[in-house]
Amino acid sequence: MPPPFLIDLADVDLNRVELTKREIYSRLPHRFEFEVLDGVCLTDFERRRVVAFADVKPDDWWVRGHVPGRPLLPGVLMLEMAAQTCAVLAKLLGNESFIAFGGVENCKFRETVVPPSRLYIIGAGVDYRPRRIISDTQGIVDGKMIFEARITGLTLP
Repeated sequence: MPPPFLIDLADVDLNRVELTKREIYSRLPHRFEFEVLDGVCLTDFERRRVVAFADVKPDDWWVRGHVPGRPLLPGVLMLEMAAQTCAVLAKLLGNESFIAFGGVENCKFRETVVPPSRLYIIGAGVDYRPRRIISDTQGIVDGKMIFEARITGLTLP
């Protein structure tokens, strides 16, 4: 049985866009295919919480090869989305360093994501230090938990 959601999405205005794709990637260095987030619909600085979303489309670059005839959003891309979600929150909280992917723990995939879908990514800051950021993350589609993971980001000069 999955754990409870880190944020109850019923309490979030999922139609609200606090940050657009352009605003996200004005803060993050990712480009081209790795601009994987489409928006942020909630930021809660006091509780270090964020909800971002990614629109999974039938013409996304990975669909053709993963898996022909049965496209499944790769788990590594979901983890990248989660890491970027947490990095956006860290940037909004004032972290000006480069944030690198440092690790993943307690990762579990519970469902698949197929196009077309909107994947919501919840990030919850657990431990913020000058050289390390740890966040719990969850991915949700249509009210179902798709994945959960604890992600570590390393801040580099």
